[in-house]
Amino acid sequence: MTVYIDPPTWPGHGRLWSHLVSDSSYAELHGFAARLGCPPRAFDRDHYDLPAEHYAAAVRLGAVEIGSREVVRRLTAAGLRRRKRHRPASVR
Repeated sequence: MTVYIDPPTWPGHGRLWSHLVSDSSYAELHGFAARLGCPPRAFDRDHYDLPAEHYAAAVRLGAVEIGSREVVRRLTAAGLRRRKRHRPASVR
Protein backbone atom coordinates (compact mmCIF):
# COMPACT_ATOMS: atom_id res chain seq x y z
CA MET A 1 0.00 0.00 0.00
CA THR A 2 1.66 3.12 -1.27
CA VAL A 3 0.72 6.68 -2.10
CA TYR A 4 2.40 8.17 -5.17
CA ILE A 5 2.93 11.69 -6.46
CA ASP A 6 3.96 12.96 -9.89
CA PRO A 7 6.04 16.11 -10.49
CA PRO A 8 4.24 19.46 -10.31
CA THR A 9 4.07 20.07 -14.05
CA TRP A 10 0.32 20.55 -14.59
CA PRO A 11 -0.63 24.23 -14.98
CA GLY A 12 -3.87 25.65 -13.67
CA HIS A 13 -5.08 28.77 -11.90
CA GLY A 14 -1.65 30.39 -12.11
CA ARG A 15 0.10 27.49 -10.35
CA LEU A 16 1.68 24.12 -11.10
CA TRP A 17 0.04 20.97 -9.74
CA SER A 18 0.88 17.35 -8.93
CA HIS A 19 -1.42 14.35 -8.70
CA LEU A 20 -1.53 12.30 -5.50
CA VAL A 21 -2.80 8.71 -5.93
CA SER A 22 -2.97 5.37 -4.13
CA ASP A 23 -2.26 1.95 -5.58
CA SER A 24 -4.60 0.18 -3.17
CA SER A 25 -7.65 2.17 -2.07
CA TYR A 26 -9.37 5.51 -1.91
CA ALA A 27 -9.50 5.14 1.89
CA GLU A 28 -5.70 5.07 2.00
CA LEU A 29 -5.53 8.08 -0.31
CA HIS A 30 -8.08 10.09 1.68
CA GLY A 31 -6.27 9.29 4.95
CA PHE A 32 -2.93 10.39 3.53
CA ALA A 33 -4.45 13.56 2.08
CA ALA A 34 -6.05 14.39 5.44
CA ARG A 35 -2.69 13.99 7.24
CA LEU A 36 -1.16 16.26 4.62
CA GLY A 37 -3.89 18.85 5.16
CA CYS A 38 -5.49 18.61 1.69
CA PRO A 39 -9.06 19.89 1.61
CA PRO A 40 -11.68 17.39 0.37
CA ARG A 41 -12.39 19.67 -2.61
CA ALA A 42 -8.89 18.81 -3.94
CA PHE A 43 -10.09 15.26 -4.72
CA ASP A 44 -10.91 14.80 -8.42
CA ARG A 45 -12.42 11.40 -9.41
CA ASP A 46 -9.36 9.24 -8.56
CA HIS A 47 -6.63 11.60 -7.34
CA TYR A 48 -5.90 14.71 -5.33
CA ASP A 49 -4.63 17.82 -7.09
CA LEU A 50 -1.74 19.11 -5.01
CA PRO A 51 -0.11 22.52 -5.59
CA ALA A 52 3.64 22.55 -6.17
CA GLU A 53 4.36 24.23 -2.84
CA HIS A 54 3.05 21.11 -1.02
CA TYR A 55 5.03 18.59 -3.08
CA ALA A 56 7.99 18.34 -0.68
CA ALA A 57 5.68 17.90 2.33
CA ALA A 58 3.92 15.01 0.60
CA VAL A 59 7.25 13.32 -0.10
CA ARG A 60 8.37 13.85 3.52
CA LEU A 61 5.12 12.25 4.67
CA GLY A 62 5.89 9.19 2.54
CA ALA A 63 4.54 9.75 -0.98
CA VAL A 64 6.72 8.03 -3.57
CA GLU A 65 7.80 10.18 -6.51
CA ILE A 66 6.91 8.74 -9.94
CA GLY A 67 6.26 10.07 -13.43
CA SER A 68 2.85 11.12 -14.68
CA ARG A 69 2.45 8.16 -17.01
CA GLU A 70 3.30 5.83 -14.15
CA VAL A 71 0.53 7.46 -12.06
CA VAL A 72 -2.03 6.45 -14.70
CA ARG A 73 -0.54 2.97 -15.07
CA ARG A 74 -0.70 2.30 -11.31
CA LEU A 75 -4.24 3.64 -10.98
CA THR A 76 -5.36 1.44 -13.86
CA ALA A 77 -3.57 -1.66 -12.54
CA ALA A 78 -5.19 -1.17 -9.12
CA GLY A 79 -8.66 -0.79 -10.68
CA LEU A 80 -8.95 2.73 -9.25
CA ARG A 81 -8.83 4.73 -12.50
CA ARG A 82 -11.96 6.81 -13.05
CA ARG A 83 -11.98 8.42 -16.46
CA LYS A 84 -13.66 11.75 -17.06
CA ARG A 85 -17.00 11.30 -18.76
CA HIS A 86 -17.28 13.14 -22.04
CA ARG A 87 -20.62 14.75 -22.83
CA PRO A 88 -21.81 14.97 -26.40
CA ALA A 89 -21.18 18.38 -27.99
CA SER A 90 -24.92 19.01 -28.20
CA VAL A 91 -25.22 18.82 -24.38
CA ARG A 92 -22.42 21.27 -23.59
